[in-house]
Amino acid sequence: MEGMSTIVKRVTPLLAGLIFLYGIYIILHGHLTPGGGFAGGAIIAGAFILLILAFGSSALNLKKEVAGSSNTESIALLMVVVLALMALLFGTKVFFFNYLPKGEPGELLSAGVIPLYNIFIGIEVAGAILTIFLALVIFKEESSK
Repeated sequence: MEGMSTIVKRVTPLLAGLIFLYGIYIILHGHLTPGGGFAGGAIIAGAFILLILAFGSSALNLKKEVAGSSNTESIALLMVVVLALMALLFGTKVFFFNYLPKGEPGELLSAGVIPLYNIFIGIEVAGAILTIFLALVIFKEESSK
């Protein structure tokens, strides 16, 4: 039996779900409060890392290749660049210009394109941290054989 004890395996999915939701909250409210894409992405990666630690690497069928998280990271980074380049297409001639309409200050939808940047940066950071963690887990397993 790989992973932690039965108690840890029962509590971890609940706790990881709450941590994941908190990471989403931090990402979505990043333009209103301290936090944003980087902090929320690190929290979301922590939720997945907690699941890997509790259930063990064989429960997730980790292979030598970590293409899933690496592809997610690459697509999210591409979307950030596409959003930045779209500002040039809307005639602003300014890279990273906030081209979406702004709402009332202090409201959730008040920052134009900034929440979209936060979302994609959060996905990219979560994918990067998870990729690094998976690479270390796979390296440990390969070296222990």
